[in-house]
Amino acid sequence: MNGPKPINGLPYRIRVYINGQVLIPASVVRLLGIEWARYARVIIRHSGRVIELRRVLLLKTRNTASRQFTIPRSVRLLFNIRPLDEVEVLSISSLSSDEFEEEFRVVNHG
Repeated sequence: MNGPKPINGLPYRIRVYINGQVLIPASVVRLLGIEWARYARVIIRHSGRVIELRRVLLLKTRNTASRQFTIPRSVRLLFNIRPLDEVEVLSISSLSSDEFEEEFRVVNHG
């Protein structure tokens, strides 16, 4: 029986959890060097639209390097992103506290 395909880099496709969160696997966190980042800029693709989330809080679990982030409710409603929808994570970069800007923007209208 085959399990899920391992995620070893960007981009990768993943399902949105019921609570609007998206997993960043430990292998990707280590590859990008964002183990200690608190906030990030994340670019995702959903239904042909590329959406830049400009300041997401990276949630940390106790015993693993993986992280999760929540797609803001306003973004989920505006772009009709529902639980169990698949999104493609295109880019993740850490933010310093002085880089905060508006919450999101649409990169293209695909």
